[in-house]
Amino acid sequence: MEKWLVVLGIWAMCATCAVLFIRGATSGPGRREPVKERTPAASRASAGDARTALND
Repeated sequence: MEKWLVVLGIWAMCATCAVLFIRGATSGPGRREPVKERTPAASRASAGDARTALND
């Protein structure tokens, strides 16, 4: 009986590590914003120009 508890404990630990590794290796649904919601390059440049004008 004790041998089976040790075997099941080791198996459960390996399964948990595998699940955590696979979850960390794949990208989740909310890690990156979709291309549609990204700020266009022109508006980023104009924001930088506004900051430069405020600093002057």
